[in-house]
Amino acid sequence: MSNFSDRGSWNVIRSMVRYSAAFVAGAILSSASGNADDVPWLKEVTSAPVIPVVENLGKVETLLRDSDGKPVTTIQEWEKHRKTIHDRWIKFLGPMPEPRPTVALEILKTESLPTITRQLVRYEGEPGIFVEGYLLVPKAAVDSKAKYPAVLAMHPTTNATIDDIAGISGQDTKQFGLTLAQRGFIVFCPRCFLWQDVSSLNEAVAKHRERHPKTTGMAKMLYDAMRGIDVLESLPQVDRARIGAIGHSLGAKEALYLAAFDERIKAAAASEGGIGFRSTNWDASWYLGEAIRDPEFPLNHHQLLGLIAPRPFLILGGETGPGAADGDRSWPLINAALPVWNLYGEPTRLGLLNHHEGHSVSEQSFERMAEWLTVYLGQ
Repeated sequence: MSNFSDRGSWNVIRSMVRYSAAFVAGAILSSASGNADDVPWLKEVTSAPVIPVVENLGKVETLLRDSDGKPVTTIQEWEKHRKTIHDRWIKFLGPMPEPRPTVALEILKTESLPTITRQLVRYEGEPGIFVEGYLLVPKAAVDSKAKYPAVLAMHPTTNATIDDIAGISGQDTKQFGLTLAQRGFIVFCPRCFLWQDVSSLNEAVAKHRERHPKTTGMAKMLYDAMRGIDVLESLPQVDRARIGAIGHSLGAKEALYLAAFDERIKAAAASEGGIGFRSTNWDASWYLGEAIRDPEFPLNHHQLLGLIAPRPFLILGGETGPGAADGDRSWPLINAALPVWNLYGEPTRLGLLNHHEGHSVSEQSFERMAEWLTVYLGQ
Protein backbone atom coordinates (compact mmCIF):
# COMPACT_ATOMS: atom_id res chain seq x y z
CA MET A 1 0.00 0.00 0.00
CA SER A 2 1.55 3.28 -1.06
CA ASN A 3 1.92 6.21 1.30
CA PHE A 4 -0.05 9.18 0.04
CA SER A 5 2.47 11.65 1.44
CA ASP A 6 4.81 10.84 -1.45
CA ARG A 7 5.02 14.06 -3.50
CA GLY A 8 5.79 12.31 -6.77
CA SER A 9 2.74 10.09 -6.45
CA TRP A 10 0.57 13.13 -5.88
CA ASN A 11 1.83 14.79 -9.04
CA VAL A 12 0.60 11.77 -10.97
CA ILE A 13 -2.74 11.85 -9.14
CA ARG A 14 -3.21 15.60 -9.71
CA SER A 15 -2.59 15.13 -13.42
CA MET A 16 -5.14 12.33 -13.44
CA VAL A 17 -7.64 14.49 -11.50
CA ARG A 18 -7.36 17.42 -13.92
CA TYR A 19 -8.15 15.03 -16.76
CA SER A 20 -10.96 13.39 -14.76
CA ALA A 21 -12.62 16.69 -13.86
CA ALA A 22 -12.80 17.71 -17.51
CA PHE A 23 -13.90 14.24 -18.58
CA VAL A 24 -16.65 13.55 -16.05
CA ALA A 25 -19.15 16.19 -17.11
CA GLY A 26 -19.39 14.65 -20.56
CA ALA A 27 -18.30 11.03 -20.44
CA ILE A 28 -20.16 10.00 -17.31
CA LEU A 29 -23.41 11.05 -18.89
CA SER A 30 -22.98 8.77 -21.90
CA SER A 31 -25.14 5.74 -22.67
CA ALA A 32 -25.46 3.13 -19.95
CA SER A 33 -24.53 0.42 -22.46
CA GLY A 34 -21.08 -1.14 -22.46
CA ASN A 35 -18.68 -2.10 -19.72
CA ALA A 36 -16.89 0.37 -17.45
CA ASP A 37 -13.14 0.30 -17.17
CA ASP A 38 -11.73 -0.25 -13.73
CA VAL A 39 -9.94 2.50 -11.84
CA PRO A 40 -6.24 2.28 -12.77
CA TRP A 41 -5.28 1.92 -9.11
CA LEU A 42 -7.64 -0.99 -8.36
CA LYS A 43 -4.82 -3.45 -7.70
CA GLU A 44 -3.25 -1.01 -5.26
CA VAL A 45 -6.31 -0.97 -3.00
CA THR A 46 -7.23 -4.63 -3.33
CA SER A 47 -3.77 -6.02 -2.57
CA ALA A 48 -3.58 -6.54 1.17
CA PRO A 49 -0.35 -6.10 3.09
CA VAL A 50 0.51 -8.76 5.65
CA ILE A 51 -2.81 -9.16 7.46
CA PRO A 52 -2.30 -7.79 10.99
CA VAL A 53 -3.51 -9.57 14.09
CA VAL A 54 -6.25 -7.40 15.62
CA GLU A 55 -7.38 -7.95 19.19
CA ASN A 56 -11.05 -7.76 20.17
CA LEU A 57 -12.16 -8.19 16.57
CA GLY A 58 -15.26 -10.09 17.67
CA LYS A 59 -16.56 -13.32 16.20
CA VAL A 60 -15.67 -13.72 12.52
CA GLU A 61 -17.51 -16.78 11.27
CA THR A 62 -16.57 -18.25 7.90
CA LEU A 63 -18.89 -16.88 5.23
CA LEU A 64 -18.67 -19.78 2.80
CA ARG A 65 -20.16 -22.33 5.15
CA ASP A 66 -23.90 -22.61 5.49
CA SER A 67 -25.98 -22.98 8.66
CA ASP A 68 -25.55 -26.76 8.46
CA GLY A 69 -21.77 -26.44 8.25
CA LYS A 70 -21.64 -27.43 4.58
CA PRO A 71 -19.20 -25.62 2.26
CA VAL A 72 -20.64 -22.96 -0.05
CA THR A 73 -18.87 -23.32 -3.38
CA THR A 74 -21.06 -21.66 -6.01
CA ILE A 75 -22.74 -18.31 -6.51
CA GLN A 76 -26.12 -20.05 -6.38
CA GLU A 77 -25.30 -21.61 -3.00
CA TRP A 78 -23.99 -18.27 -1.76
CA GLU A 79 -27.14 -16.42 -2.79
CA LYS A 80 -29.16 -18.83 -0.68
CA HIS A 81 -26.81 -18.49 2.31
CA ARG A 82 -26.63 -14.74 1.73
CA LYS A 83 -30.34 -14.45 2.53
CA THR A 84 -29.76 -16.23 5.85
CA ILE A 85 -27.03 -13.74 6.81
CA HIS A 86 -29.16 -10.83 5.62
CA ASP A 87 -32.13 -11.96 7.69
CA ARG A 88 -30.03 -12.48 10.83
CA TRP A 89 -28.82 -8.91 10.59
CA ILE A 90 -32.26 -7.47 9.91
CA LYS A 91 -33.62 -9.31 12.95
CA PHE A 92 -30.87 -7.81 15.11
CA LEU A 93 -31.29 -4.28 13.72
CA GLY A 94 -35.01 -4.30 14.37
CA PRO A 95 -38.15 -3.50 12.36
CA MET A 96 -38.96 -0.27 10.57
CA PRO A 97 -42.29 0.70 8.95
CA GLU A 98 -43.20 -1.05 5.71
CA PRO A 99 -44.30 -0.23 3.12
CA ARG A 100 -42.40 3.04 2.88
CA PRO A 101 -44.46 6.14 1.99
CA THR A 102 -44.73 7.37 -1.58
CA VAL A 103 -42.25 10.16 -2.26
CA ALA A 104 -43.83 13.60 -2.52
CA LEU A 105 -41.22 16.36 -2.51
CA GLU A 106 -42.04 19.81 -1.14
CA ILE A 107 -39.59 22.41 -2.41
CA LEU A 108 -38.67 24.85 0.37
CA LYS A 109 -35.98 26.85 -1.42
CA THR A 110 -34.33 26.95 -4.84
CA GLU A 111 -30.90 28.38 -5.66
CA SER A 112 -29.36 28.76 -9.09
CA LEU A 113 -25.60 28.18 -9.17
CA PRO A 114 -23.45 28.44 -12.32
CA THR A 115 -23.85 24.81 -13.40
CA ILE A 116 -26.36 23.30 -10.98
CA THR A 117 -29.67 23.94 -9.27
CA ARG A 118 -29.73 23.37 -5.51
CA GLN A 119 -33.06 22.84 -3.78
CA LEU A 120 -33.90 22.39 -0.13
CA VAL A 121 -36.70 19.84 -0.11
CA ARG A 122 -38.92 18.23 2.48
CA TYR A 123 -40.47 14.77 2.29
CA GLU A 124 -42.01 12.08 4.43
CA GLY A 125 -39.41 9.70 5.87
CA GLU A 126 -41.28 7.38 8.18
CA PRO A 127 -45.04 7.78 8.04
CA GLY A 128 -45.75 11.14 9.66
CA ILE A 129 -42.06 12.02 10.16
CA PHE A 130 -40.70 14.63 7.76
CA VAL A 131 -37.09 15.03 6.66
CA GLU A 132 -35.20 17.78 4.88
CA GLY A 133 -32.42 17.38 2.37
CA TYR A 134 -30.64 19.19 -0.42
CA LEU A 135 -31.20 18.06 -3.99
CA LEU A 136 -28.48 19.10 -6.42
CA VAL A 137 -29.18 18.72 -10.13
CA PRO A 138 -26.87 19.68 -13.01
CA LYS A 139 -28.61 22.32 -15.14
CA ALA A 140 -27.91 20.21 -18.20
CA ALA A 141 -30.14 17.52 -16.74
CA VAL A 142 -33.20 19.68 -16.08
CA ASP A 143 -34.74 19.46 -19.54
CA SER A 144 -32.66 16.59 -20.87
CA LYS A 145 -34.13 13.29 -22.00
CA ALA A 146 -30.88 11.58 -21.01
CA LYS A 147 -30.64 9.58 -17.81
CA TYR A 148 -28.05 10.71 -15.27
CA PRO A 149 -26.08 8.82 -12.62
CA ALA A 150 -27.02 9.72 -9.06
CA VAL A 151 -25.37 9.64 -5.65
CA LEU A 152 -26.74 9.71 -2.12
CA ALA A 153 -24.24 11.84 -0.15
CA MET A 154 -24.49 11.37 3.61
CA HIS A 155 -23.04 13.90 6.01
CA PRO A 156 -20.70 13.17 8.95
CA THR A 157 -21.23 14.03 12.62
CA THR A 158 -21.53 17.81 12.50
CA ASN A 159 -24.06 20.38 13.61
CA ALA A 160 -23.82 21.81 10.09
CA THR A 161 -25.47 18.57 8.90
CA ILE A 162 -26.46 18.98 5.24
CA ASP A 163 -25.08 22.52 4.81
CA ASP A 164 -21.44 21.47 4.45
CA ILE A 165 -21.97 18.46 2.21
CA ALA A 166 -24.30 20.43 -0.08
CA GLY A 167 -21.86 23.33 -0.36
CA ILE A 168 -23.74 25.92 1.70
CA SER A 169 -20.81 26.17 4.11
CA GLY A 170 -17.61 24.43 5.08
CA GLN A 171 -14.33 23.58 3.41
CA ASP A 172 -14.19 22.36 -0.16
CA THR A 173 -13.13 18.89 0.97
CA LYS A 174 -16.39 18.56 2.95
CA GLN A 175 -18.62 19.56 0.04
CA PHE A 176 -19.00 16.07 -1.42
CA GLY A 177 -22.47 16.67 -2.80
CA LEU A 178 -21.78 20.02 -4.43
CA THR A 179 -18.58 18.81 -6.09
CA LEU A 180 -20.15 15.62 -7.44
CA ALA A 181 -23.12 17.56 -8.82
CA GLN A 182 -20.75 19.96 -10.55
CA ARG A 183 -19.22 16.90 -12.22
CA GLY A 184 -22.44 15.60 -13.65
CA PHE A 185 -24.14 13.55 -10.93
CA ILE A 186 -27.61 14.16 -9.54
CA VAL A 187 -26.99 14.24 -5.80
CA PHE A 188 -29.27 14.06 -2.78
CA CYS A 189 -28.04 15.00 0.71
CA PRO A 190 -30.54 14.02 3.44
CA ARG A 191 -30.33 15.12 7.08
CA CYS A 192 -29.59 12.30 9.54
CA PHE A 193 -32.29 11.66 12.15
CA LEU A 194 -29.89 12.67 14.93
CA TRP A 195 -30.41 16.31 13.93
CA GLN A 196 -34.09 16.26 12.96
CA ASP A 197 -35.95 18.64 15.29
CA VAL A 198 -34.01 17.65 18.41
CA SER A 199 -31.50 19.37 20.69
CA SER A 200 -29.17 16.41 21.24
CA LEU A 201 -28.23 12.99 19.93
CA ASN A 202 -29.70 11.35 23.03
CA GLU A 203 -33.02 13.12 22.50
CA ALA A 204 -33.08 11.84 18.92
CA VAL A 205 -32.49 8.27 20.15
CA ALA A 206 -35.17 8.63 22.82
CA LYS A 207 -37.76 9.81 20.29
CA HIS A 208 -36.83 6.99 17.93
CA ARG A 209 -37.23 4.41 20.69
CA GLU A 210 -40.60 5.82 21.69
CA ARG A 211 -41.80 4.90 18.21
CA HIS A 212 -39.70 1.76 17.74
CA PRO A 213 -38.61 0.33 21.12
CA LYS A 214 -37.07 -2.82 19.56
CA THR A 215 -35.12 -1.08 16.81
CA THR A 216 -31.52 0.11 16.80
CA GLY A 217 -30.42 3.56 15.76
CA MET A 218 -28.55 2.01 12.84
CA ALA A 219 -31.78 0.53 11.53
CA LYS A 220 -33.27 4.02 11.53
CA MET A 221 -30.24 5.38 9.65
CA LEU A 222 -30.52 2.56 7.12
CA TYR A 223 -34.23 3.19 6.67
CA ASP A 224 -33.67 6.92 6.14
CA ALA A 225 -30.84 6.24 3.68
CA MET A 226 -33.17 3.93 1.75
CA ARG A 227 -35.71 6.74 1.72
CA GLY A 228 -32.97 8.89 0.18
CA ILE A 229 -32.68 6.36 -2.64
CA ASP A 230 -36.47 6.45 -2.96
CA VAL A 231 -36.17 10.23 -3.48
CA LEU A 232 -33.56 9.79 -6.20
CA GLU A 233 -35.61 7.09 -7.92
CA SER A 234 -38.61 9.43 -7.97
CA LEU A 235 -36.76 11.81 -10.29
CA PRO A 236 -37.30 11.18 -14.02
CA GLN A 237 -33.72 12.22 -14.87
CA VAL A 238 -32.13 9.56 -12.65
CA ASP A 239 -30.82 6.35 -14.18
CA ARG A 240 -31.91 3.73 -11.67
CA ALA A 241 -29.15 1.41 -12.84
CA ARG A 242 -26.49 3.96 -11.85
CA ILE A 243 -27.11 5.00 -8.24
CA GLY A 244 -24.27 5.14 -5.71
CA ALA A 245 -23.49 6.30 -2.19
CA ILE A 246 -20.72 8.23 -0.48
CA GLY A 247 -20.06 9.27 3.10
CA HIS A 248 -17.42 10.19 5.65
CA SER A 249 -17.39 9.09 9.32
CA LEU A 250 -21.06 8.74 10.33
CA GLY A 251 -21.96 9.01 6.65
CA ALA A 252 -19.53 6.17 5.86
CA LYS A 253 -21.29 3.95 8.39
CA GLU A 254 -24.54 4.67 6.61
CA ALA A 255 -22.91 3.95 3.24
CA LEU A 256 -21.73 0.53 4.47
CA TYR A 257 -25.18 -0.49 5.69
CA LEU A 258 -26.98 0.98 2.71
CA ALA A 259 -24.75 -0.86 0.21
CA ALA A 260 -25.18 -4.10 2.17
CA PHE A 261 -28.96 -4.00 2.48
CA ASP A 262 -30.11 -2.06 -0.59
CA GLU A 263 -29.11 -3.58 -3.91
CA ARG A 264 -30.15 -0.42 -5.71
CA ILE A 265 -26.70 0.84 -4.72
CA LYS A 266 -24.38 -0.08 -7.57
CA ALA A 267 -21.15 1.41 -6.16
CA ALA A 268 -20.16 3.15 -2.93
CA ALA A 269 -17.25 4.84 -1.16
CA ALA A 270 -17.01 4.95 2.64
CA SER A 271 -14.39 7.17 4.27
CA GLU A 272 -13.31 6.46 7.85
CA GLY A 273 -16.51 4.83 9.05
CA GLY A 274 -14.69 2.07 10.90
CA ILE A 275 -15.17 -1.50 9.71
CA GLY A 276 -14.21 -3.02 13.08
CA PHE A 277 -16.71 -2.79 15.91
CA ARG A 278 -14.07 -1.48 18.31
CA SER A 279 -12.32 0.81 15.88
CA THR A 280 -14.94 3.48 16.53
CA ASN A 281 -18.12 4.07 18.56
CA TRP A 282 -20.37 1.43 17.00
CA ASP A 283 -21.66 0.62 20.50
CA ALA A 284 -23.23 4.09 20.84
CA SER A 285 -26.99 4.06 21.33
CA TRP A 286 -27.56 5.79 17.99
CA TYR A 287 -25.68 3.01 16.13
CA LEU A 288 -25.72 -0.64 17.29
CA GLY A 289 -25.81 -0.33 21.07
CA GLU A 290 -24.20 -2.31 23.86
CA ALA A 291 -24.97 -5.77 22.46
CA ILE A 292 -21.87 -5.73 20.27
CA ARG A 293 -19.61 -5.47 23.32
CA ASP A 294 -20.29 -9.13 24.10
CA PRO A 295 -17.34 -11.23 22.86
CA GLU A 296 -19.88 -13.87 21.79
CA PHE A 297 -21.97 -11.48 19.71
CA PRO A 298 -22.50 -13.61 16.57
CA LEU A 299 -22.49 -10.93 13.85
CA ASN A 300 -19.70 -8.88 12.36
CA HIS A 301 -19.11 -6.45 9.53
CA HIS A 302 -17.30 -8.88 7.23
CA GLN A 303 -20.79 -10.26 6.67
CA LEU A 304 -21.96 -6.88 5.37
CA LEU A 305 -18.98 -6.73 3.04
CA GLY A 306 -20.03 -10.15 1.79
CA LEU A 307 -23.59 -8.94 1.22
CA ILE A 308 -22.25 -6.13 -0.97
CA ALA A 309 -20.40 -8.46 -3.37
CA PRO A 310 -19.80 -8.04 -6.26
CA ARG A 311 -20.79 -4.34 -6.35
CA PRO A 312 -17.76 -1.98 -6.12
CA PHE A 313 -17.11 -0.83 -2.55
CA LEU A 314 -14.16 1.37 -1.55
CA ILE A 315 -13.09 1.95 2.06
CA LEU A 316 -10.82 4.88 2.92
CA GLY A 317 -8.77 4.73 6.10
CA GLY A 318 -6.58 7.24 7.89
CA GLU A 319 -4.69 4.70 10.03
CA THR A 320 -3.65 6.89 13.00
CA GLY A 321 -4.49 10.11 14.79
CA PRO A 322 -7.51 11.34 16.76
CA GLY A 323 -10.65 9.60 15.62
CA ALA A 324 -8.99 7.47 12.93
CA ALA A 325 -11.30 4.50 12.39
CA ASP A 326 -9.97 2.52 9.42
CA GLY A 327 -6.54 1.45 8.21
CA ASP A 328 -4.54 -1.76 8.05
CA ARG A 329 -6.52 -3.00 11.08
CA SER A 330 -9.54 -3.14 8.74
CA TRP A 331 -7.93 -5.85 6.60
CA PRO A 332 -8.85 -8.89 8.75
CA LEU A 333 -12.55 -8.23 8.17
CA ILE A 334 -12.03 -7.31 4.52
CA ASN A 335 -9.97 -10.46 4.07
CA ALA A 336 -12.70 -12.54 5.71
CA ALA A 337 -15.17 -11.26 3.09
CA LEU A 338 -12.93 -11.81 0.07
CA PRO A 339 -13.82 -15.51 -0.43
CA VAL A 340 -17.36 -14.39 -1.28
CA TRP A 341 -16.08 -11.82 -3.74
CA ASN A 342 -13.79 -14.40 -5.31
CA LEU A 343 -16.82 -16.52 -6.21
CA TYR A 344 -17.74 -13.83 -8.72
CA GLY A 345 -14.32 -13.91 -10.38
CA GLU A 346 -11.79 -11.23 -11.11
CA PRO A 347 -11.39 -8.38 -10.66
CA THR A 348 -12.42 -8.01 -7.03
CA ARG A 349 -13.75 -4.50 -6.47
CA LEU A 350 -13.58 -4.44 -2.68
CA GLY A 351 -10.64 -2.34 -1.54
CA LEU A 352 -9.02 -0.26 1.18
CA LEU A 353 -7.25 2.99 0.39
CA ASN A 354 -5.10 3.68 3.44
CA HIS A 355 -4.05 7.30 3.02
CA HIS A 356 -2.42 7.61 6.47
CA GLU A 357 -3.92 11.08 6.98
CA GLY A 358 -6.04 10.44 10.03
CA HIS A 359 -9.76 11.05 10.38
CA SER A 360 -9.99 13.57 7.59
CA VAL A 361 -10.75 13.94 3.92
CA SER A 362 -8.04 15.61 1.88
CA GLU A 363 -8.52 16.85 -1.66
CA GLN A 364 -6.61 13.83 -2.90
CA SER A 365 -8.69 11.35 -0.90
CA PHE A 366 -11.91 12.86 -2.19
CA GLU A 367 -10.65 12.64 -5.76
CA ARG A 368 -10.11 8.92 -5.36
CA MET A 369 -13.68 8.48 -4.10
CA ALA A 370 -15.03 10.65 -6.91
CA GLU A 371 -13.09 8.67 -9.50
CA TRP A 372 -14.39 5.40 -8.02
CA LEU A 373 -17.98 6.56 -8.42
CA THR A 374 -17.29 8.06 -11.84
CA VAL A 375 -15.91 4.82 -13.22
CA TYR A 376 -18.33 2.39 -11.65
CA LEU A 377 -21.49 4.43 -12.14
CA GLY A 378 -20.49 5.73 -15.55
CA GLN A 379 -20.92 2.55 -17.53
